[in-house]
Amino acid sequence: MRSETIARNYAEALFEVGEKSGQTDRYVDLLDAVAAGIAAAPQVSVVLSSPRVTKAAKANLLAAALPDAPGEFVRFLQAVVKRGRQGLFGAMSHELQGLVDIKLNRVRAAVTVARPADEALRREITARLTEVMGKEVLPHFHVDEGLLGGVMVRVGDRVFDGSVRRRMTLLRRHLLAR
Repeated sequence: MRSETIARNYAEALFEVGEKSGQTDRYVDLLDAVAAGIAAAPQVSVVLSSPRVTKAAKANLLAAALPDAPGEFVRFLQAVVKRGRQGLFGAMSHELQGLVDIKLNRVRAAVTVARPADEALRREITARLTEVMGKEVLPHFHVDEGLLGGVMVRVGDRVFDGSVRRRMTLLRRHLLAR
């Protein structure tokens, strides 16, 4: 089974538990923090993936690291470790966020601009994307100075290319076709 599918299955299980307990948002934050903490500290990743460290010790380590976390969440992490899937915490976090986004009717968009966008332009782009998508859009702005001008937006697999480079390419094709 592919790791994305496995991560999705675990995320769905945690989402269900979160929905029943009313703590879905907290679980999203906690799982994101766990995934980020493991990614930021290679020694933690080594310990969690080491066959020399028992699964019980790994489970105890996670429980000790999260003393204020809900018991259901800690048991979820321990179940993941027990099944040897701790390497998928980052993917699980991503999938869980996707499930929450679906529930809240929102999408995430990668917006690439040629120059840093001021707050007014960010709001305008966000409003226009929300209107076009029919969902709340959570944009993540990036600067690519090679873009020349305009905006490129990626939402999932869809790319909306409003860049000057794209327009020039279309104009060139049009002129050469004559």
